[in-house]
Amino acid sequence: MTRLIMTLGLAPNSVSCASSLPLISSSSSSHFQLASSFSFSTNIAASGKRNLVLRGCKSETKLREFMESEKEFPEFNRDLYPSIEPYSSGFLKVSDIHTIYWEQSGNPNGHPVIFLHGGPGGGTSPSNRRFFDPEFYRIILLDQRGSGKSTPHACLEENTTWDLISDIEKLREHLEIPEWQVFGGSWGSTLALAYSQSHPEKVTGMVLRGIFLLRKKEIDWFYEGGAAAIYPDAWEQFRDLIPESERGSFVEAYRKRLNSDDKEIQYAAARAWTMWEMMTAHLLPNNENIKRGEDDSFSLAFARIENHYFVNRGFFPSDGFLLDNIDKIRHIRTTIVQGRYDVCCPMMSAWDLHKAWPEADLKIIQDAGHSANEPGIAAELVAANEKLKHIKNGA
Repeated sequence: MTRLIMTLGLAPNSVSCASSLPLISSSSSSHFQLASSFSFSTNIAASGKRNLVLRGCKSETKLREFMESEKEFPEFNRDLYPSIEPYSSGFLKVSDIHTIYWEQSGNPNGHPVIFLHGGPGGGTSPSNRRFFDPEFYRIILLDQRGSGKSTPHACLEENTTWDLISDIEKLREHLEIPEWQVFGGSWGSTLALAYSQSHPEKVTGMVLRGIFLLRKKEIDWFYEGGAAAIYPDAWEQFRDLIPESERGSFVEAYRKRLNSDDKEIQYAAARAWTMWEMMTAHLLPNNENIKRGEDDSFSLAFARIENHYFVNRGFFPSDGFLLDNIDKIRHIRTTIVQGRYDVCCPMMSAWDLHKAWPEADLKIIQDAGHSANEPGIAAELVAANEKLKHIKNGA
């Protein structure tokens, strides 16, 4: 087997590659895989540079191509941008029932990017703007039906994935945007995939985080007892609200309570449902996040809308719908950011997506869970946006 050793001045925990040579990387690991041509590992030499050991390289041409691609992408900013305020905002009536909140910040003449929040039902927050360079990006946030500032609050009527995709298109047309970059995490990654597969010609690039494909095995893992093996203490609070006779399906049992005619029963179920997710969303406990489960207004929308979508399997026609339609978006430049210890959306989904879509860059964060606000994940999300900015500037 060919064995090549070279010393490179690579910045620690930094990897970038051309889309023609997909790369699996690990932010806090020293092992990388470049397509199927060769693999290599690194170690830090006394000089502070990295010794790169390549194994199984099929040709020096492949290696040269990779080295050239590295030159195309300089070291990117990985720090969150300062807080900013919107320069415009408003409400868009998208149906006889629903009106959605939207806002714009950053550069009015910049490259548009839409932020798709999680849940569903989570709504947006001011910190969401900080993943983007405000001098380059025209940053658009919207609260999906029933979420955040959108009205009516926590409403499930006419609230499906396909309704949300229609709303995104209506907002794009309302803002007179011909095409835009799409950014989404958790449920936002689900919606980003579904939207881009429906309107691939409108998407210039994607950044996805905490992949959720809304398959039965993912719902069962988190809501039917799988994740309880890791968080038995938090699970007990979620479990104990439901009588033993109804524990054959926690999702269905919570559906009954979240749609009860008794508001107090609704709120109790919403708090328990939301608290379960908030307590498991970070690798290390985050008290500020956990407190969101105590907010009845937030919890009601979050729990009711999530449960509604999960009971209906995302309103997709088949369990593997998003994976089955990857060919529609294979050409779109995309970075996938995944926490190794994500309990809410375990890495199996990001891995399945990577296997179906090796052209997308997969970034595995070894010391992170689910939340976009964990340091390693936030850094990779910023860097992914910087990479797309660099590509756009060079176009």
